[in-house]
Amino acid sequence: MQLTGAEIVVECLKEQGVDTVFGYPGGTILNVYDALYKHSGEINHILTSHEQGAAHAADGYARATGKVGVCMATSGPGATNLVTGIATAYMDSVPMVAITANVNLPLLGKDSFQEVDIAGVTMPITKHGYIVKNVEILADTIRKAFHIAKSGRPGPVLVDITKDVTAAVCEFTPQAPKAMERINRYTEEDIDKVVELLTNAKKPYIYLGGGAVASNAAEEVAKFAELLDAPVCDTLMGKGAFDGKSDRYTGMIGMHGTKTSNLGVSECDLLVAMGARFSDRVTGNPKKFAENAKIIHMDIDAAEINKNIHADAAIIGDLKAALAEINSRLTKQDHSDWMTHIKELKVKYPLKYDDKVLSCPYVIETIDKVTEGKAVITTDVGQHQMWAAQYYRYTSPRTFLSSGGLGTMGYGLGACIGAQLGQPDKVCINIAGDGCFRMNMNELATASRYNIPIIQVVINNHVLGMVRQWQTLFYGKRYSQTILSDKVDFCKVAEGLGCAAIRVTSKEEVEPAIRKAIELKVPVLIECMIPEDDKVFPMVPAGAPISEVFDGDDLKNKQA
Repeated sequence: MQLTGAEIVVECLKEQGVDTVFGYPGGTILNVYDALYKHSGEINHILTSHEQGAAHAADGYARATGKVGVCMATSGPGATNLVTGIATAYMDSVPMVAITANVNLPLLGKDSFQEVDIAGVTMPITKHGYIVKNVEILADTIRKAFHIAKSGRPGPVLVDITKDVTAAVCEFTPQAPKAMERINRYTEEDIDKVVELLTNAKKPYIYLGGGAVASNAAEEVAKFAELLDAPVCDTLMGKGAFDGKSDRYTGMIGMHGTKTSNLGVSECDLLVAMGARFSDRVTGNPKKFAENAKIIHMDIDAAEINKNIHADAAIIGDLKAALAEINSRLTKQDHSDWMTHIKELKVKYPLKYDDKVLSCPYVIETIDKVTEGKAVITTDVGQHQMWAAQYYRYTSPRTFLSSGGLGTMGYGLGACIGAQLGQPDKVCINIAGDGCFRMNMNELATASRYNIPIIQVVINNHVLGMVRQWQTLFYGKRYSQTILSDKVDFCKVAEGLGCAAIRVTSKEEVEPAIRKAIELKVPVLIECMIPEDDKVFPMVPAGAPISEVFDGDDLKNKQA
């Protein structure tokens, strides 16, 4: 059948099973939006307040569902406004297709109105990028984009289409999506070596990253932990890949990881890393990271092996498939003495905070209690993000969505909107600091426009909390540009954007506010007023070994 380029875009989206698109129209992409209008009953388009919000929403949708997220924007500033969201998805290996339109082909390269080389701009932050100048290759290009986005290590792909291509007509033949195949590069010898290391270990530790979530390997991970009889820690991205309420779970590892995880990994004789990239926020000083241990590194991306930490054995391939094979060969191990030692560390070094005042950890624990650990939690970046990772117990994957690699302030609200649309039966809550929230708080208008019942929690300490914490500890309390004691009233802002709002100033008000917000089934903002000098502990100074982790008590003793 003969279709325009714009109609081909929509038909290809339908082929790929896309039911929701986030975007913002403009001149060059008008033909695509006209085609979307004609198919509004098949594809739900969400008009965000800003293109960055569209990219974050597509990202949140993808993380919450495991599907490919889709966002759209017009040329020039519309396309460049997607860049931060694309980079966020790239750093965290999130499958996304960003579709932009550019000026007509004869105008390319002539500094035309709203022209920018968006494919060139995004080259370092995409798995692949296309600029389509011929309608005949448009359908195949979009199909390739989706395949690349979700194959291997997932990530974002850009498809830029000139406006005249969206108007041109050609023959379109529908196709079923290409079947996904996980390419495993490990051998029988690789599996044998891993099983040998596992069998000989006396003090093994399991370290989970975002790949354990992306590969849907939670069931295999749980079985592996039991067979190996080992404790389990995770990264920010690995939350939910292992049951956070399990006795084996010791919390997050790294800069704001638990003392148990950091000290335990420093003592272990075998570290099994799954879908993790040994980020600097995890390893601290890489020369002293797990220096007593042999390292098994399992990852789908060969480029990660030996990039930051040397591996004694590697499995390159899909974690779910590899673990199934390892589990079938591994006999039940007994490390009861080691597990007893780790449990003693958990008792000796619990997470703790001042429970006499309203604090973010108390808010997080109350959210966990009220939602029974079944909500989807999104966050922005900073102290509240670390507290959300520490004090909410994630029991299943795709329930903690946060910008781990890029550390994008302003990420959470858009991501929460995307997550809620992808998981409409779940309670979706975004936790943000006041500094992060003001960056993209205009997306509350998106939530109210479509009555998306997200809950936006603003942890308001009137400062840029994480930066202030560093200024307090390492910069002699010189609070340069981190004080936010202005006249902004977030509750009034929320109400002005069409949302309900609740201000919380005491511990007693927290639980009723959360329950009310859930019952209302409309977008709600809850503003929680906390002290400006609350700090995230434990902490490892940048570049220090993770064995040098300290908490508030250690700091007081040192100062004394």
